[in-house]
Amino acid sequence: MMIVAGLMSGTSMDGVDGALIATDGEEVEAFGPTTFRPYSDDERAVLRAALARATTLDDRAARPDVLAEAERIITDAHAEAVEALLARADVDAGRVGLVGFHGQTVFHAPARRLTIQIGDGAALARRLGIPVVYDFRAADVASGGQGAPFVPVFHRALVRAAGLAGNVAVVNIGGVGNVTRIGADGSVVAFDTGPGNALIDDLVHERTGAAMDRDGALSSAGTVQLQSLAELMDDPWFSLPPPKSLDRDAFSRRPVARLSTADAAATLAAFTAESIARAVALAGGADRIIVCGGGAHNPAILRLLAKASAAEVSTADDLGWSGDFMEAQAFAYLAARSLAGLPLSFPETTGVPYPMPGGVLERP
Repeated sequence: MMIVAGLMSGTSMDGVDGALIATDGEEVEAFGPTTFRPYSDDERAVLRAALARATTLDDRAARPDVLAEAERIITDAHAEAVEALLARADVDAGRVGLVGFHGQTVFHAPARRLTIQIGDGAALARRLGIPVVYDFRAADVASGGQGAPFVPVFHRALVRAAGLAGNVAVVNIGGVGNVTRIGADGSVVAFDTGPGNALIDDLVHERTGAAMDRDGALSSAGTVQLQSLAELMDDPWFSLPPPKSLDRDAFSRRPVARLSTADAAATLAAFTAESIARAVALAGGADRIIVCGGGAHNPAILRLLAKASAAEVSTADDLGWSGDFMEAQAFAYLAARSLAGLPLSFPETTGVPYPMPGGVLERP
């Protein structure tokens, strides 16, 4: 067992989540403190510009103009998150064996065998004086996998440790949604479900200047427009069999363009909920759905998901898990697995041909 710091900056681009766990990459012995380092409005503007610029790239190592600036911001912000985390835990850097550094996904196109995560792992290792594992998805995508989702192996460890029976679906709602379905027989199926918070975040940012629909206030105030929802759900992607994954900007907000902000937010929340319910059914169904990520704070999504799925819906926090920091904890766990040479992704989760190790190790 070692102390590992995990870091995650998701597709919603609100900031950096950090968490400490004690793990050997197979079991989690203990969960430690967590921290959140928000991005400033200026930083977020650079990251949004980097998203747009990244769509023009064919070389995942290229860092032209705004992408180089964005990578510096990402690396510095993650370093500050680790430093804050260690100060909060009163742990010296010398006691931390490893850092799991996901970086920021700016483009994801597995059909082109291309996924781009920015963040300088070598620079982070030098600054912190701690070994860093990063670039988790590259090997999977290069081998024909979807490169996502990557957290299922951690979800399975949590469900086993909690002793949950029956068919359980763990749903993460970040910028994109994804599901891990753990069957009563121990089988695991995982894939991206569709939109998460990204469409709602972008709508709210465009119309109000706020970064997100905080606590689902707008989504809860509006009325779902069924015709717009049907148009959103009429996307051929939902008919594709798993494994499958998505880029943050895979769906258009055009069907809600003429709606009021509240009705548009409510309809997009229903889009997220309906697509998750459809994905859970596609995965084999579940008696219980456990929601984590930013979407767990949107009561409209939770209410609509319970209605669409007819399953018991609860949040990760209801089980004593850390719903807001689960992905940061997961990348700490995955870093330990990477160091041990254990697989990070599987045919049943990303469609990779065989259980696939991954990650790049940088020592200070």
